[in-house]
Amino acid sequence: MKKNWYDYLWIVSLSYLILGFFNILFAWLGLFCFFIPLLISIIKGNKGYCNRYCGRGQLFGLLGGRFGLSRRKDIPHWMKSKWFRYGFLIFFLIMFFQMLWNTYLVFAGTDNLKQAVTLLWTFKLPWNWAYRGTFFHPGIAQFAFGFYSVMMTSTLLGFFTMVLFKPRSWCVYCPMGTMTQFICKVRNGKE
Repeated sequence: MKKNWYDYLWIVSLSYLILGFFNILFAWLGLFCFFIPLLISIIKGNKGYCNRYCGRGQLFGLLGGRFGLSRRKDIPHWMKSKWFRYGFLIFFLIMFFQMLWNTYLVFAGTDNLKQAVTLLWTFKLPWNWAYRGTFFHPGIAQFAFGFYSVMMTSTLLGFFTMVLFKPRSWCVYCPMGTMTQFICKVRNGKE
């Protein structure tokens, strides 16, 4: 089977995680993974990004499939349910807006830069080596720390579900996938 250029986007996802580990400002590149799926769903009315271009899904497919890190079990029915997927999306959006609020506070000067990556919205890991200060405002770095936390948390959750269930189980309840699916339904008059 002939491979296309987009079959290698897992390298981009892996590179993103590695680059953000060494320099937190690379976390801003993750916004492409945020806006491109939304634009595709709004413009084309489909989930082309999820089905073809999502490097994270490809990475889980590779790790769980080719490298055999997955148990290949079906994901529980409740994780496929609408209430869980939309509930998880709402929870994720609340955490995202909290991250934006923390960034605003640093920009406004009412809070100091927190050089930490928060995993699973709970565990704060010092990440001092990844940022030594630049000519940018500390709010730029605060957003990067927050966004990288969101990306690392979702990657970690995806990795756990990949190991426990089928390789791309994360895709079933991914907040971006749920959001683009909702946009497609509204755009195509099905919601």
